[in-house]
Amino acid sequence: MRRIHVGNALSAFGLGFTVPYLYVYVAQVRGLGAMTAGTVLAVFAVAALIVLPFAGRAIVRRGPLPVLLAALVTAAVGALSLGLAGSAVTVLGSAALLGAGQAVMQPALATMIVDCSTADTRSRAFAMQFFLQNLGLGVGGLIGGHLVDTTRVSSFTLLFAIEAAMFLLLVVVMTTVRMPHSPRFEEAPGRSAKGSWKQLLGNRAMVQLCVLGFVLFFACYGQFESGLSAYGVEAAGISTSALGSALAANTGMIVIAQFVVLRFVERRRRTRVIAAVGLIWAVAWLAAGYAGLGHGSREMATAAFVSTYALFGLGEAMLSPTVAPLVADLAPEGMAGQYNSAFALVKQLALAVGPAVGGPMGASMHAPYIVTFLLFSLGISVLAVRLGRGLTVAQDQPWSTRSRVVTRGGTAPIPAEAS
Repeated sequence: MRRIHVGNALSAFGLGFTVPYLYVYVAQVRGLGAMTAGTVLAVFAVAALIVLPFAGRAIVRRGPLPVLLAALVTAAVGALSLGLAGSAVTVLGSAALLGAGQAVMQPALATMIVDCSTADTRSRAFAMQFFLQNLGLGVGGLIGGHLVDTTRVSSFTLLFAIEAAMFLLLVVVMTTVRMPHSPRFEEAPGRSAKGSWKQLLGNRAMVQLCVLGFVLFFACYGQFESGLSAYGVEAAGISTSALGSALAANTGMIVIAQFVVLRFVERRRRTRVIAAVGLIWAVAWLAAGYAGLGHGSREMATAAFVSTYALFGLGEAMLSPTVAPLVADLAPEGMAGQYNSAFALVKQLALAVGPAVGGPMGASMHAPYIVTFLLFSLGISVLAVRLGRGLTVAQDQPWSTRSRVVTRGGTAPIPAEAS
């Protein structure tokens, strides 16, 4: 598990070097224009949508580790070639490789966490994953910002080379991992690829969770660098430095609050925690509305806008030990890879649609933008409560079932804190 967490941190650290500067690199440094730069960002999403359905089948058949290693090598080749690409065709091809590799890493690492954890330790493991991902992205972005120089192509080539090196270093680290045995596709007679997807779609709770996940990612993550930032600049008059402070507040909240929040959510019903996140994000959208539509001073507007990002970070910290373990607990034995990939596919769809819808609204339709995403946040709470009605006690409040075993005189696994 420690190696897996190191892997999460390294991959996020590598991505942090390049993701914030990708648009500038393609449009300005390579001189390929805004249209090509926008297409590159779309290629990332399209590549993910293409490979994720196959990734789930591969993880179930071969196990998460071989799939992860193949994804890392693909991403490393894509990153290095992107740093050397000089034409639109080579840039788009490189972006497709990097996007595909990056997308497959997520369900592969998530499935490895599932295989290496128990019901007692799973929430804490996913909270640690989320913490290290945000820390790695923040540190990588900070260092990368001091290395880039828009007048020198070589500085960007260095960034992409560092990113590729991080992925290859992660290959070395992951080859030392010895995964515990878990059932594979071949060990489950009667199942086919088509049948496994049919089984997943027949799982009503998983379908409800996917719908809820789409709304979660659409209403929050899909707005960070598109609609919400455009709204802040156009409606609230937020400066670029204040926007950077807001993003820093989001990351800072996650880093500071993650393990404090974990103690709270570990003993609560998962769906109630998700419902609470919807209410917190509704307050965040109200704060954003005050920043852009209120009549306060520039300082008050900036403070309200920064608090919006901080409140989003608090909600994210509550979701990280809640949603991913729930996906794992809904998956039949040996099918965690399929379920993780399906949920990652839903996430990518939301991240593709979110900016396309939120960007134009945030820039020009200020009041409708706030009202729309305020209602989406309240919808999260409604969907979470409805999901809770269809879950078993073990799925929604696993700590409760363990407590009952102890009460009846049985044995239960020792909690992580006690060990």
